[in-house]
Amino acid sequence: MLTETALTAAERAAIDTVPTGLFIDGEWRGTAATLPITDPATGQLLCEVADADATDGLDALVAADRAQAEWARTTPRQRSDILMDAHRALLADTERLALIMTLEMGKPLAEARGEIAYAAEFFRWFAEEAVRLDGGYMPAPAGGSRFLVTRQPVGPSLLITPWNFPMAMGTRKIGPALAAGCTCVVKPAEQTPLSMLALADILDRAGVPAGVVNVITTSDPAAVMTPLILDSRSRKLSFTGSTAVGKLLLEQCARTVMRTSMELGGNAPFIVFDDADLDEAVEGALAAKMRNIGQACTAANRIFVQRSIVDEFATRLADRLAALPMGRGTEPGVVVGPLIDADAVAKVTSLVADAVRRGATVRTGGAALEGLGNFYPATVLTDVPDDAEMCHTEIFGPVAAIAAFDTEAEVVARANNTPYGLVGYVFTENLRRGLRVCEALETGMVGLNQGVVSNPAAPFGGVKESGLGREGGLTGIDEFLETKYIGVRV
Repeated sequence: MLTETALTAAERAAIDTVPTGLFIDGEWRGTAATLPITDPATGQLLCEVADADATDGLDALVAADRAQAEWARTTPRQRSDILMDAHRALLADTERLALIMTLEMGKPLAEARGEIAYAAEFFRWFAEEAVRLDGGYMPAPAGGSRFLVTRQPVGPSLLITPWNFPMAMGTRKIGPALAAGCTCVVKPAEQTPLSMLALADILDRAGVPAGVVNVITTSDPAAVMTPLILDSRSRKLSFTGSTAVGKLLLEQCARTVMRTSMELGGNAPFIVFDDADLDEAVEGALAAKMRNIGQACTAANRIFVQRSIVDEFATRLADRLAALPMGRGTEPGVVVGPLIDADAVAKVTSLVADAVRRGATVRTGGAALEGLGNFYPATVLTDVPDDAEMCHTEIFGPVAAIAAFDTEAEVVARANNTPYGLVGYVFTENLRRGLRVCEALETGMVGLNQGVVSNPAAPFGGVKESGLGREGGLTGIDEFLETKYIGVRV
């Protein structure tokens, strides 16, 4: 049986500020069943939240549908002002929100603070986009009429967010939905609902009307969300999660021809040519591999290094990773926190063992630590063969898998030999080669001489089985708008 974690007074106080009910139609309400939320560093209980059933989910959709028309009629400036108020509230509350996130998800406090800033920026960006929605006007080529083009909100939107970035993935979806004039039902991951519940409270206090944002937490997402997806009142689904689940959701959405945005799995190649600034490349690899303890769809999954420098690169990276402090995310100086749960540790352990069986060499780490919760040490493997399982699935852990390459054409072919296409990274001082390889990579995003590409002002998304649509940037709000053409006789 789970027992309560011996939290500090500050930690307990932060957890106790989070509403634990469902947020439906502007009110918090409890449920008969509850969902336990645990600390991934210890596996012990933090608190319990409401556990919604299908009836609760339907109530949330009814509220969103009822509020849709009035919310769509609000002025862009009104919607912008609310989002800006929420932006400021998030930044003012950074310490509390970061602590809540670290306790439920495990990432170090420094990273959690960074995520709050990142999350808040989506609200500011889409507050600014709300007042810049455009259309068009032109005479018909043959004369006799005019073409008036307007853009209107899609309607009630279902937003499903993941556990690895529990605040930022919420604002990245809620921000454009509200800016466009859409109401929404948000279903956070069952492992990390506290950040979203805290966000709902902030949005409520920022003036979001009742029914515009509804949050339902549940241990049975299929039972709760499937009826909503199949309901004709739902007009948009935005999902961030695994490709396997995304495919099932797309099949369901096809039944009502629902608009979809899918941010799915990745298998990011990280390519280092022999003319790269090696210090810069190592720093880039640290950022691309270790963000969120490697639990990111943008994480460098396959690191390709040109043969003449592969040993030096591997040595430098192994030295840096071996020195990273590991521990509970609330401890000062910690960089490597726990993975989300025991299954995540088992997966990483299996992938490393498979690579070693196939000929890979462990430079540092390589084995889970007994008796320390859901921890796996930062690990560097070299000579990882292309047929290793970790080269074909997301590692989602702090494991750097390095392989050598010889030519540009070879590495581009190997990098593209995957059904995924979210992001890639290229390090070279040759600008022509850099642009050539960036254009050749079959990914939606590329970092050229940088290990982090995510930015609220840039379009985030992938190609192939990594997803559909874009979040953020100038196109992010388009996912929540329908284009309407009006022909006007003159």
